[in-house]
Amino acid sequence: MSSTSEGIKPATLSMDHIWQLGFGFWSSKSLLSAVELGVFTALSDGPLDAEDLRQRLNISERSARDFFDVLVSLRLLERDEGRYANTRETNHFLDRNKSGYIGGILEMCSVRLFGFWASLTEGLRTGKPQSEARSGKTIYDMVYSNPELVEPFVSAMTGYSQGTAIALATKFAWRNYRSFADIGTAQGAIPVRIALTHLHLSGVGFDLPPVRGAFERYVARNGVSDRITFQPGDFFADSMPSADVLIMGHILHNWALDTRKTLLRRAYEVLPQGGALIVYESLIDDDRRTHTVGLLQALNMMIETEHGSNFTGAECQSWMHEAGFRDLQVEHLNGSDWMVVALK
Repeated sequence: MSSTSEGIKPATLSMDHIWQLGFGFWSSKSLLSAVELGVFTALSDGPLDAEDLRQRLNISERSARDFFDVLVSLRLLERDEGRYANTRETNHFLDRNKSGYIGGILEMCSVRLFGFWASLTEGLRTGKPQSEARSGKTIYDMVYSNPELVEPFVSAMTGYSQGTAIALATKFAWRNYRSFADIGTAQGAIPVRIALTHLHLSGVGFDLPPVRGAFERYVARNGVSDRITFQPGDFFADSMPSADVLIMGHILHNWALDTRKTLLRRAYEVLPQGGALIVYESLIDDDRRTHTVGLLQALNMMIETEHGSNFTGAECQSWMHEAGFRDLQVEHLNGSDWMVVALK
């Protein structure tokens, strides 16, 4: 992941590019509202004209046609002779009834995160979070105290993690191990994908007790209940599961540095000799120049948490080395996600 600034010329921006960046929230919110309203699910059975689609969505007549045509111009919908249809991609990824649905995380962005990001300037001035953390709570406090919110939330996490789960199941040397545990597993996207790909493996999903029902239903739907089980627990208060491989995905960025180091030490203690720890995150590149999503994730951690932040692969390797790990390496997984792998 290391890069160098030697020979790099200053970036040049056109006025049009600056305009697109400044007004980028127009396009973003159009997509988020479309997912929230269920546009792509409404079109799952076939094309509809503007009026039929408007009525199906129960939205006002005033700007419905403009809204649908914005989605056409963004290549999210197709239009032929006045009838609107999903594209191949939106039909697969944004229809709530499809197994490949990734819109859960976008729905959460629309109804929750978009509003918090509107307060980014205030957060930058104060260094304080702009989410539920302003009142001393976390999103987990809010969600896991309400049974009706648990399944939608963990389903959103599954949509967010699907591509990474596929990559993780194929890019790590799973043939060398027999068992694994996913720490902070949510609905279980990671252990399910690994189990489906490697029939010799058995795994554990470790998370807070309210997650159990959603996890076990998801595992059962995917037919791997005989090899994937749930272990309730709090990784601050309870011992992590014993397994050949531990996985911490999108965990460390939530916490202050001392807490991250504590979690890494606890992982080291529970792993057997020769065991592996996989940490995956939307890492910042070591030169802090090119991984835009990783850098934006750093701002998101400021908005979301009291002490969280994002980090580079080199920083994560240094913490793992301090905890006692060896043979450290960083490898790209999918999209903005990279994994840092270390052995005991």
